[in-house]
Amino acid sequence: MSALDPIDLLFGGMDQLGPGGDAHTLDALRRLPVQKFGVIVDAGCGTGRQTLSLARALGTVVHAVDAHAPFLADLTRRAEAAGIGHLVRAHHMDMKDIPAVFPAIDLLWSEGAAYSIGFGNALTVWAAAIRGGGFAVVSELSWLSDRPSDDARTFFASAYPGMRTIDANRAIADAAGYAVLATETLPRAAWVTGYYAVLAPRARALAGHPDASVRAMAEETLREIQVFERSGDAYGYVFYLLQRAAGVRSAV
Repeated sequence: MSALDPIDLLFGGMDQLGPGGDAHTLDALRRLPVQKFGVIVDAGCGTGRQTLSLARALGTVVHAVDAHAPFLADLTRRAEAAGIGHLVRAHHMDMKDIPAVFPAIDLLWSEGAAYSIGFGNALTVWAAAIRGGGFAVVSELSWLSDRPSDDARTFFASAYPGMRTIDANRAIADAAGYAVLATETLPRAAWVTGYYAVLAPRARALAGHPDASVRAMAEETLREIQVFERSGDAYGYVFYLLQRAAGVRSAV
């Protein structure tokens, strides 16, 4: 991999790669009606902040899936340093291939990653691998207002044109074969602590980088943070707590 890989330069070594924190992960976990699971998969785990949180809380192996190998290497090192390496298994693969590798999942977890293959597409693909009565907990960037600022609309028309409202995402989950147990919106502080507070100075430092691709990612990141600061509660990350119908058979 090139030493100038923009993703590694901007995000490498960060404890978390998106809004949230252990308290939010564990709160969503506690809201599920059961707390014991066989096969657990963290889809799009990144450097695995939530992977480690789930492994500690459940004392069960968590299969961590990501397409970016350096993130998985970070996760593996963190798990070993935390003394829970035996509870984390890293898989370098695309999230869309999860059903082929894990055909009978009891809990599928995904924080801030489903968008990369489309929220609706992700739920449909993963549904084939989740046991009847099994669960999916997926956080998704969602519109919280019917009238967001022009600034926010313009930015996300390019950055994430597929973003929808909570009601629209609930309908998508229902159509994909899930019951929506609850939704939970992350507070604005969850975007700053551990994420934007770390990311902003990194992006500013890279904004003058000689490599054009690095500069472009840094500038886009700074623009994203500016939009967040100006947009109030127009959008946010929302946990969707989902359950497959008990009579559904996974694709074994």
